[in-house]
Amino acid sequence: MVAVLEGFSLIAAVVAVGWLLAHTGLFGRDEQRMLARLTFWVGSPALLFLIVSRADVQVIFSGFLVATVAAVAVCAAAYLVVARLVLHRRWADAVMGGMAASYVNANNLGIPIALYVLGDASWSAPVLLMQLLVLQPGWLAALDATRVGRVSWRRLVRSPLTNPLTIGTVLGLVVNLSGWTPPELLLAPVELVSGVAVPCMLIAFGLSLRLSPLPRRDALAEPVTVVLVKLVLMPLVAGLVAGPVLSLDRADVLAVVVMSALPTAQNVYVLSVAYGRGERIARDGVFLTTVLSLPVMLLVTAILG
Repeated sequence: MVAVLEGFSLIAAVVAVGWLLAHTGLFGRDEQRMLARLTFWVGSPALLFLIVSRADVQVIFSGFLVATVAAVAVCAAAYLVVARLVLHRRWADAVMGGMAASYVNANNLGIPIALYVLGDASWSAPVLLMQLLVLQPGWLAALDATRVGRVSWRRLVRSPLTNPLTIGTVLGLVVNLSGWTPPELLLAPVELVSGVAVPCMLIAFGLSLRLSPLPRRDALAEPVTVVLVKLVLMPLVAGLVAGPVLSLDRADVLAVVVMSALPTAQNVYVLSVAYGRGERIARDGVFLTTVLSLPVMLLVTAILG
């Protein structure tokens, strides 16, 4: 438990640096965007390549992935049912809310938490692989359907192929499965560049906490539903599938539940702006799950050890 608290403390300290930089006015939206782009296009692909190329393939394709996929499917379906039948939201807003309730921040927070809390950054690899290759194209297809009444197959195919995180992950997987060890001359610059990923992620995350608008008090039904589905239902389903159903060991169950308790990914809000659909629910969902995910993960680690 002490090691877990130390890991969270380290992450919180770096996030606090970003928050203070925004609060004092030294960094603003432009700097946040620059750090996010540097992480997305340079640091994270390099880091993911190293993580996946050195990961145990049995971790990537294992019961961990099965439990994660089951939790995502249940939570996405649960939110869509509630949004349509209880909250009476139109399909466009329901789809964006479903994405907010099922798409976790496996990059900006998932990698640091897997590294410093779970002790192995490779725990983030299966989640990222599943989201980038399956979940994101699926939600994009649903958003296309709500906007123009049909699915853009070109966008669906192109999305994973042009995403640097997908490219880095797939290249790492190819190297891993091939058994080839790249020479140090090639790995050294990749390792050096990958070093910018985690600190830039966390500082940009801290900036976003300070610069993001607070949720509106008169429209909390949808974001509260997102929070309950994302931070309560998803870890619960993941834990039940990993434990009683698949009988994974204690460390794997802890990893599944902690990664499922990650907050909503910030690119959900980016997509909502790009599509002009469900911007408020995406923004509020990201903000609330981000603020509340830390105590949930602390509770999980205290219970599961």
